[in-house]
Amino acid sequence: MNAVTSAPSRSFDFEDWLKAAEAARSIDLSHPMQKGMPIHPAHPPFHITLNNRHGDVLRSCGHSSSNELMVTSTHSSTHIDALCHVSEHGALYGKYDAGKEQQGTGLFKVHGAETIAPIFRRGVLLDVARALGVEALDPAHEITVAELEAAEAASGTRVGAGDVVLVRTGWAAYWQDSPKYLGLDSAGAPGPGVEGGRWLAARKPFSVGSDTSAFEVMNHHNITLEVHMILIAQNGIHIIENLTLDELGAAGQGSFAFVAQPLRITGATGSPVRPLALL
Repeated sequence: MNAVTSAPSRSFDFEDWLKAAEAARSIDLSHPMQKGMPIHPAHPPFHITLNNRHGDVLRSCGHSSSNELMVTSTHSSTHIDALCHVSEHGALYGKYDAGKEQQGTGLFKVHGAETIAPIFRRGVLLDVARALGVEALDPAHEITVAELEAAEAASGTRVGAGDVVLVRTGWAAYWQDSPKYLGLDSAGAPGPGVEGGRWLAARKPFSVGSDTSAFEVMNHHNITLEVHMILIAQNGIHIIENLTLDELGAAGQGSFAFVAQPLRITGATGSPVRPLALL
């Protein structure tokens, strides 16, 4: 880890960095984008189909090609929320007027996905499921401050400013079962509650993420999405959702290099992303 993230003492040595990166174990933290994947009910469905098929056009040299048409929300599969995604009483992070910033034929004039720089930061895994001794948290389980602190202690790493903090609930195991994963066949899905959100925000991470469709607890009897508001609108902290964290959890390493490249979609409220953990 230190060889990947620590700057050389005298000069930048690209070869040393490259060798360290090649030697690191890489864990893909993303789900594939595919038909039938779980989509949070707040977002439009995902659709992809072949637009041209091999043989539709056959050139004299024998060449043929195929391509597809994809219709998707920027919040499909593993994705990161831009800071224009959530407002508080009509205000975006930094007290921008959300109504004014979304006026016109374009998208948002501030805080769009194109403003999220490429991410290369320290990642910290808070494996709440493992800390509680379960494979996966129960539906609508509210992750408390005490549980976050227990997971932090188990990780051996204190969450610091600028980190990417990933919370494992074990729900990635339900990815192929959309009703289960989205909590539609039960009381909801697990995640931090308001106090847990404030605990995370106080540590000033660059981003937080989880292996659920909505980073916060989803209790279908009381849906407020207040944690999103605390993190994004009040504190300017990005949220990454629909991560797969089981392999990372099994590795038993609390800190790692986190790498991700959001797409530069101008004015968009989010972007699909393919994050990697380098151990």
